[in-house]
Amino acid sequence: MTDDALVEIEDLHFAYGGKAVLQGINLRARRGQVVAIMGASGGGKTTLLRLICGQLRPTAGRVRVAGQVVNELKRRELYRLRRRMGMLFQFGALFTDMSVFDNVAFQLREHTDLPADMIRDLVLMKLHAVGLRGAAGLMPAQLSGGMARRASLARAIALDPELMMYDEPFTGLDPISLAVAGNLIRRLTDTLGMTSLVVTHDVQESFAICDYVYIMANGVIAAEGTPADIEKSDLPFVRQFVRGEIDGPVPFHMPAPDYADDLGLGQAHV
Repeated sequence: MTDDALVEIEDLHFAYGGKAVLQGINLRARRGQVVAIMGASGGGKTTLLRLICGQLRPTAGRVRVAGQVVNELKRRELYRLRRRMGMLFQFGALFTDMSVFDNVAFQLREHTDLPADMIRDLVLMKLHAVGLRGAAGLMPAQLSGGMARRASLARAIALDPELMMYDEPFTGLDPISLAVAGNLIRRLTDTLGMTSLVVTHDVQESFAICDYVYIMANGVIAAEGTPADIEKSDLPFVRQFVRGEIDGPVPFHMPAPDYADDLGLGQAHV
């Protein structure tokens, strides 16, 4: 593993019940980078995040994080490594019966022996970083979708992770919240010096903040490069995905019998 690579994935394969999902993924993310992982729905992007954090184990290949092969770690070693990671789930996953403050304080209380006054200061610092210090006493049900996503982000960075993973952080956000979320990902990555992996479908917002892009298709990396490289790509799938074109390698219709035959009209027109 190279010195500046916090995450390095080598010839990664994974299958669910014999069905191949990932087929030879190679990916690197350097320290301080925002790396976007993109592709059509069902392409294995979230599965890749689960393999990185050790929730799943690969069929073959290696996942290295901070020099450690995740899929070879024992349970205690894996939990120790996970303390150096943060995850922003697609829909926030806040504890609904805890205030915003207590949600952010949860990891600090569970994984450290810090005194209560220091935890209070750290929680307020994290909430201030995402613009929600004034919402510390609110319950999750009192937050808008964008605010809930930011509160979840404050919780995810509570332990100052080296690696931050985002699963569809822009889904369901209005344009203002979308811009705020993108700015936060970039700013926190730069300020904390961490590495950010962003699984997303949002081409415009992710290209504005990321350093490098991987586009997945059919379980492999279809293309990679800087946002400028990807925008100039002549590969049909990449062009269709980036431009949002209807016609291309990804069909609108799922495979099915002939339409006329399905309706019992085949013979009537012979």
